[in-house]
Amino acid sequence: MRVKTVMMSVIVGSALSMIGVPHAGADETSPLQALVDAAAQRLETADPVAASKFRTGGQVDDPQREQQVIDAVTADATSAHVDAGYVHDVFRNQIDATDSVEHSRFAQWKLDPASAPASAPDLSASRDIIDKLNHTIVGEIAKQWSALHSPSCAADLDAAVHAVAQVRNLDPVYRQALAYATHSYCR
Repeated sequence: MRVKTVMMSVIVGSALSMIGVPHAGADETSPLQALVDAAAQRLETADPVAASKFRTGGQVDDPQREQQVIDAVTADATSAHVDAGYVHDVFRNQIDATDSVEHSRFAQWKLDPASAPASAPDLSASRDIIDKLNHTIVGEIAKQWSALHSPSCAADLDAAVHAVAQVRNLDPVYRQALAYATHSYCR
């Protein structure tokens, strides 16, 4: 049930963002809230991706796919005139956080087979959503470049992470993953 709920949340969130509806926390308390919300949405794809991999006997770690993502986001960064090295580091953390959630789900399902999803969405559908969110994240990095390099960045990031975690009702695993995914935003 959690997989279906998360997948629907991701699909609805992505669809709403494409038509201009605000993300979680429309009353933004931080200039980084839209960026952090996009990172959280991307993390929320971990459950359907893990379910798909678990049901098909796939592995969590996919170095080839990870490199494709890194190549695509660094190319987007270059096009947006943003430091590609910075974007590389941000996405390495995002990928590692997502993989950690997937590993935690695999462990949970292995130890309690009854909690494993009976079905899973198609992996390609989840990857399409991930690719769109990656583009959104790079766009938000470009948009908030000054805020990400300002003296108030750490406080703005803490406020955004807290607000997004509350609005999205993230469980402890996702809260930790969001903190990790965003930990190198401020430089």
